[in-house]
Amino acid sequence: MALRNSRRALCALALTAAAALVPVQSSLARSSSAAGPCDRPVRPASQMTVEPCDTPARIIEKAANTVPTKGQLAWQHREVTAFTHFGMNTFTNREWGSGAEDERLFSPSRIDVDQWMRAYQAAGAEQVMLTAKHHDGFVLYPSRYTPHSVAAGPGRPDVVGAYVRAARRAGLKVGIYLSPSDGAELPHAWHARWVEEIRAKQQRGEPLSLPERVALEDGDHAPRGLGRFGNGSRATARTIPTLVPGDDRAAAVRGGRLPVFHVRADDYDAYYLNQVYELFTQYGPIDELWLDGANPWADSGVTQRYDVAQWFRMIHRLAPDTVVFAGPQGARWVGNENGVARETEWSVTPSAQDPWTVLAGGLPHDSTDPDIGSRARLLAPTTKYLQWYPAEADVSLRPGWFHHPGERPRTPAQLIDLYEKSVGRNASLLLNVPPARDGRIAAEDVASLTAFGTAVARTYGTDLRAAGPGPWTFDRIGLSEDIRHGQRVERFTVRARSSGTWTTVAGGTTIGHRRILALPRPVTADAVRVVVREARGRTFLGPVTLHRSRGAGG
Repeated sequence: MALRNSRRALCALALTAAAALVPVQSSLARSSSAAGPCDRPVRPASQMTVEPCDTPARIIEKAANTVPTKGQLAWQHREVTAFTHFGMNTFTNREWGSGAEDERLFSPSRIDVDQWMRAYQAAGAEQVMLTAKHHDGFVLYPSRYTPHSVAAGPGRPDVVGAYVRAARRAGLKVGIYLSPSDGAELPHAWHARWVEEIRAKQQRGEPLSLPERVALEDGDHAPRGLGRFGNGSRATARTIPTLVPGDDRAAAVRGGRLPVFHVRADDYDAYYLNQVYELFTQYGPIDELWLDGANPWADSGVTQRYDVAQWFRMIHRLAPDTVVFAGPQGARWVGNENGVARETEWSVTPSAQDPWTVLAGGLPHDSTDPDIGSRARLLAPTTKYLQWYPAEADVSLRPGWFHHPGERPRTPAQLIDLYEKSVGRNASLLLNVPPARDGRIAAEDVASLTAFGTAVARTYGTDLRAAGPGPWTFDRIGLSEDIRHGQRVERFTVRARSSGTWTTVAGGTTIGHRRILALPRPVTADAVRVVVREARGRTFLGPVTLHRSRGAGG
């Protein structure tokens, strides 16, 4: 959406004009000031502080009353998001770029974004997400703050703008991936020394990492940016947006129609904040912002200390309902790139630090740990906060995240299995579908996505009981909790009645937003009930649904 066509968004944003970035308070419960922190009643909130005086029972009560924000609740109902990895790597046949690539290499003959959206809708996606900037730093919209963007390439295509408009025409919500790591912004002097070290390493016959290999391939070229990533610059007073000569936003800023933020930031943080500002004010509303925690150059000695608390405060001011992946009360990485959630997947997680001050929620253990939110985790001495922090399970349709000729997509049957092990285990499925160099999604990919979406709709679009009185024959059972009240079920069984006899046909631990139970063989029954064996408080279960799996071929 062009800035000149964003009047409604600008008017809303102007409410925060000239706002200094003061800390954003979490929605913790308030009570009488006379009561101590552990004497106040526990009230629902998206983040809770664990007080030194909290008993184990009170901590579990807080966990039971930790609930999603408005944005998170809407996000969890959008069960499938289509991820679009498209950029410089598409044209260099790489997964990770160097940041030294010539902008002219990005040369699509067309960008058929409407075809992308049709393919995503065929798969059942309700949200789409584009890599506006991957780790190589090439930007898919004409940013004012870098020379390394589509503005310097053939045709100057505003890919982000075209993508967002196509998504909205299709009725899809919009997410943006903006990599914090940025190879185009590596310091030039450091980069030259590093390339020489890589050459020496190669001559010694030592193996090279992927970042080292691509740097060596482009070794005669310096990074294309301005050397701001990890350059050691000091934080100084800055104004966001930082207006550039001839800036078309100057009048809107002076007139209060665009918000202004006063921050203290180093060179790179100022750059990143300015890009976040561009995306939210020019292309918003943005329903999810994806912050990838990868840093390809960390092992080579360059790192950037992000002031993420400042990022989160500005994002919250610009769009309080945006779900930030790896942000506070946002969404978290499921812990693998296979699209598979845990059998026990909690949306309430412990934090060792205030989630508003760190990436990845401040989990006191690794994101890949098999236990994220059990009672043992919640009651551990490292737990200082609780927050609603649901899982997002990312996976690619093809072996690579970017399109590479010769690779083949997953089959519909494989995709259905992933759906049941992600959406069916209280996670959102983030399915990457990369367009090819010709600006279209490959026909074989579209065929797989369409068969997958059709099979999911045929299997889960209708409850068998809607057809009339039983008995019914089924091999899938759908369960859910009303997560407006939190996530509370810790162990359950499902019993079915056949010929007057009740038998246990399935069981599990967590339910959450959605749980799909795949039975080993079909069951015929005239009644089904759920028995909650353990819970953190009063439970709020949704209706039980019954389904019969439909083969998708492949």
